[in-house]
Amino acid sequence: MHSTARLKRTPLYATQIECGAKMVSFGGWEMPVCFSGIVDEHTAVRERVGLFDISHMGELLVAGPNAEAVLNELLTNDLGKTSVGQGQYTLLGNDAGGIVDDLIAYHVEPSVFLLVVNAANVEKDFTWMNVRAAKSVVLENLSDKMAVFALQGPAAAKALPEAGEIPHFGIARLGILGARCWVARTGYTGEDGFEIACDASDAPMLWSKLLERGRPFGIQPCGLGARDTLRLEMCYPLHGNDITEETTPLEAGLDKFVAFDKGDFIGRAALADQKRAGVKRKLVAFKMTEKSPPPRPHYPVMVGGRGPRVTKNVGAITSGTQSPSLRVGIGLGYVETGVAEAGTAIEIEIRGKRFPAVIEKKPLWRKQQV
Repeated sequence: MHSTARLKRTPLYATQIECGAKMVSFGGWEMPVCFSGIVDEHTAVRERVGLFDISHMGELLVAGPNAEAVLNELLTNDLGKTSVGQGQYTLLGNDAGGIVDDLIAYHVEPSVFLLVVNAANVEKDFTWMNVRAAKSVVLENLSDKMAVFALQGPAAAKALPEAGEIPHFGIARLGILGARCWVARTGYTGEDGFEIACDASDAPMLWSKLLERGRPFGIQPCGLGARDTLRLEMCYPLHGNDITEETTPLEAGLDKFVAFDKGDFIGRAALADQKRAGVKRKLVAFKMTEKSPPPRPHYPVMVGGRGPRVTKNVGAITSGTQSPSLRVGIGLGYVETGVAEAGTAIEIEIRGKRFPAVIEKKPLWRKQQV
């Protein structure tokens, strides 16, 4: 109970308690893990529409004539390929090529970028960028002033008609139900949807109005539990689990977000060396092939027969769950490159017993499967 008192709360804490939220600790925040149940909320997003509070995420504003050039030295992707009104998934790297954080950078004005970063990394990212860029740009942490929602699911555009013209990974400044918002067509679920950033003071009103407006479309409030099962079915990595400062984009299969041709950036030399030499491990997706307990982080990944002399530990799980859509255990983990091909039979050691699984192509879930 003592640690709970020190957790941060979003502007929606009281509203969510009224909605029946079950709260947990996450990244220093007290957040809803679910309302009606993880599987129920997962299904709502896959079939209809769900509303998530993601106000724990951080928002950093980077502005000034040098903003694009400075960010291109800090981030792996090439912001020069974005226009005003576009967003880009990218990585904040260290000198060794490790991933300090993954984030979305939105190009909101000619010399202004809004970065949405992971909750547990806000202060670290802000300090990291301040040390390396503060003299060249205006850097502001807006996280405490803003609230952010994610409206996700096939009916999301019906529940938010004001945003229907925004393209995928686009962003616009819009009035939504009496609040002035930044609205981006992005998400973490694999479904169509929007992320809506507003002033913290407008959050309770906007949350309630969005739920009311979405009622004809079967909207449900959703928590972190469904957000995790949804993102795992899509094989989206979670920082702190699947990607860390000790893993590189090349190991994690995020090569396409590294723009080697844009000029120098932090970590480029290390990543170029790794690209030439080849990676020794890869982040793979897997699916259990028989009924088993849910796979969880740190469980060993094995290959070979059942005898101790022929069985080999080739890696470990970084994220795992029971998939509501596929109805089997699924997960992500790092394995030796030699066994990383899709179709490779593996075994997951769960509480001292080994259960069969197979490495699969990403994503694990596709719409035509349902």
